[in-house]
Amino acid sequence: MHLDLSELSQLAPIFRELFKGYHVSRRDAELYSQLSNLQDQYRALFKALGFELVCDSRGFYYFVPEQMGAQVNKTAQRLALFTFILVEHLADQGRDPLAVLDGGSLGRDELPPLLEKYRDLFLQAEVQTQEELEEKVMRRMTQLGFAFDENGIYRFLPPMHRFLDVCLSVQQDRDLAASLHSALPLPTPVLLDDDSGDEILLIESDETETAVYESEEQALARAMAEERAHQEVEA
Repeated sequence: MHLDLSELSQLAPIFRELFKGYHVSRRDAELYSQLSNLQDQYRALFKALGFELVCDSRGFYYFVPEQMGAQVNKTAQRLALFTFILVEHLADQGRDPLAVLDGGSLGRDELPPLLEKYRDLFLQAEVQTQEELEEKVMRRMTQLGFAFDENGIYRFLPPMHRFLDVCLSVQQDRDLAASLHSALPLPTPVLLDDDSGDEILLIESDETETAVYESEEQALARAMAEERAHQEVEA
């Protein structure tokens, strides 16, 4: 394919955002429009540079890290854990989790009761106070394009489907385990010691025989299922 770089007028900002782990969605009107209109060209160019551009049909774009495996960084695990907690919390309240996480919103005033209700789970993610919840979870969500803060209201964006997919996978694993009357052989993820970066990435672990070709969603689902199983055993 012949690439005319003059057509890719948003190449610099698009690459900058995707490289840092940001998810480009319709809210990023100019960047999203160019990615949509020149999708094949951008995919070919990024592939030549060693990056895989994912074009999710639900309306967002992101880079897949080159290395994937069972090790999940702290940011990814916290965001997946928070999504799982929120899905259960909303269901308990009789609210439709999909309606909230697929374009809906969550008020900042809803965070304290959420933190108190699931304190044990949040402790596993090194989140103990509302300030830490906002800093380590909500701010990361906004920085990576999963949500945006609108005067104390967190509005969720289409990329949240990545974590909703994880929740669905975890639930399917739990249902399967229950039907088999045994626990699934899920490996324990190893969290990165360095939490300086926000990129949602998975790195191959030398301590597990898990296939490195599993998707990010599968690896996150494994981590979440293991965490949930651990909590249920303690309970």
